[in-house]
Amino acid sequence: MERKVRVRFAPSPTGPLHMGGVRTALYNYLFARQHGGDFILRIEDTDSQRFVPGAEKYILDSLAWCGIRIDEGVAKGGPHAPYRQSERREIYLKYAQQLVESGHAYYAFDTQEELASIRAEAESRGQTFAYNHEVRGRLATSLALPAEEVRRRMEAGEPWVVRFMMPENEQVHMHDLIRGDVTVNTSTLDDKVLYKSADALPTYHLANIVDDHLMEISHVIRGEEWLPSLPLH
Repeated sequence: MERKVRVRFAPSPTGPLHMGGVRTALYNYLFARQHGGDFILRIEDTDSQRFVPGAEKYILDSLAWCGIRIDEGVAKGGPHAPYRQSERREIYLKYAQQLVESGHAYYAFDTQEELASIRAEAESRGQTFAYNHEVRGRLATSLALPAEEVRRRMEAGEPWVVRFMMPENEQVHMHDLIRGDVTVNTSTLDDKVLYKSADALPTYHLANIVDDHLMEISHVIRGEEWLPSLPLH
């Protein structure tokens, strides 16, 4: 049985909906209509520092003004509710912990000040610092610290993040409908932060993928600026 087309437009409520966003929404909407599929609206509001009051309503009003009808999502409801990421916190924590337990991610305790110092030191030597396979075993991570030390830090309330453990020297093969076949070596990628204990929220890189999986999204149609993130996702 052929899989039903399900696409999503997932803006962040960080300000007015701009023309690039409308363009992406329109492509998703027309693709869904062409294939008899569903158009889902998801609000990705995990960046609490950039949240703008009233932005979500502006997005909804703008889509309605453009004649883009929502089949499922915020303000419409559906079987995969809630559709605001800030209301799905426990879901993301479960998957972040699952990635750690399966060996695909790890806990990191580095502070912003420590990372800034390490970055400055690398730059002083004419190098570019990247948090990757070359350094993660030497920093304050669950890969380098004894298990009891990791437990002690977490129980003491020290801030931590979950970072994806990017494999070393593997080829990731992807197919983009516009760009065609794309291949990226994992050694050129860094270990992205997936979850932050400070605000109990995931980053885009985790929440986006978890939601696309759980909401059964069949095709991802988004701006070209997200192509560099595709190997991670």
